[in-house]
Amino acid sequence: MASTIYVDKLDPQSGTALEIGTSGDTITIPSGVTITNSGTSSGFGMSDLSPYFSVRQTGSVTVTDNTDTKVAWNSELVDSDSAFASDKFTVPSGKAGKYFLYTMGLGSGSANSYLNVYYLNIYKNGSRIAMSENDLRGNAGRKLTCCVNTIQDLSAGDYIEVYVKVDINAGTAYFNGDDYQAMFGGFKIG
Repeated sequence: MASTIYVDKLDPQSGTALEIGTSGDTITIPSGVTITNSGTSSGFGMSDLSPYFSVRQTGSVTVTDNTDTKVAWNSELVDSDSAFASDKFTVPSGKAGKYFLYTMGLGSGSANSYLNVYYLNIYKNGSRIAMSENDLRGNAGRKLTCCVNTIQDLSAGDYIEVYVKVDINAGTAYFNGDDYQAMFGGFKIG
């Protein structure tokens, strides 16, 4: 049988922690009730999304024509758990879960009509898990920006890298990072 207690404030008798309910109980907050927190919260709500990282390439890098090339990232913007090193993100111990991963970058030929096909790939433990392919062979171009986003289940020790392949019909192939055109990052979402 339910009963109602009307009070304006609850304080623990000894001034320590206040406990409501017992393991297995359900505490219900009905619709229309507002919870106001003026202190700190833990154990519920949104997590801090760590680990998280973001890196970029700050220049234009020559890549071998029509060859998968691991991207070398030369500027670290943020790395919450120091988990990014040697151009890859490695999931830290105790941080397994679902991750949102993204990369973007500009592939180009050295002149107009030199760029045939541009691939941008996210790899997990040495194998492709997400990619973007842009085939311009019917009307070759010069520059193209690609973006790849994915959500993946990752375990501690899994590592994530980015590879590009730029297929040109003449000249030199490039992966460009000028003006924040090449970035790689991610964060834990679950």
